[in-house]
Amino acid sequence: MGITESWLQKHHESFVKATMHPFILSIKQGTINPSSFKTWLAQDYIFVREFVPFVASVLLKACKQVGDPDGCEMETILGGLASLHDEISWFKKEASKWDVSISGIVAQEPNREYCRFLGNLMQPEVDYAACITAFWAIEMVYQTSFELCLEPGSKTPADLLETCQRWGNSSFKHYCSSLQSIADHCLEKAEEDVLREAEEAFVRVLHNEVGFWNMSYGDAQTS
Repeated sequence: MGITESWLQKHHESFVKATMHPFILSIKQGTINPSSFKTWLAQDYIFVREFVPFVASVLLKACKQVGDPDGCEMETILGGLASLHDEISWFKKEASKWDVSISGIVAQEPNREYCRFLGNLMQPEVDYAACITAFWAIEMVYQTSFELCLEPGSKTPADLLETCQRWGNSSFKHYCSSLQSIADHCLEKAEEDVLREAEEAFVRVLHNEVGFWNMSYGDAQTS
């Protein structure tokens, strides 16, 4: 069992809260309020734009690693960074379709908190192992969550299937598995203080994801 898998088990309750949130279940059950989806769409557009420099910072740290002689880790992260251009375009297209104005959107507090967390991870003193762990966790939560909405018997609305397929598809799942392997490889060599830092980053991702879903769903709770 890899270290990340052991953390998924150790923090199982938090993981379930982040990946089976009422917001996601309302999509799966076909009961989601369109206003909730629109809130998520607008706020996640802001988040993705802040996510770009974070992923770029992870890439820079990956380039300095001596344990990646073939550049496989760097190429995986670079692929993720490149895909964000398409993701931003997709958000703009969806915003237009749903009549959501993305001009002058103001980030709500849970979104600002999440973005501050990303900013902290970008600092030079934060170890690469903690950053790649957080990167994997962020992508993994979305993959696990939206895959749920594609399960047989789901009542996901037809106009939300594209959203769910964007993150719930098998290719994105494979990408997340690659990030997890990179994280595990780094964590296996890490000192105890770095392991603690990485585990804390993992837990913070789960916490922030719940807060983001709560914000979108209209729930003031953040736990």
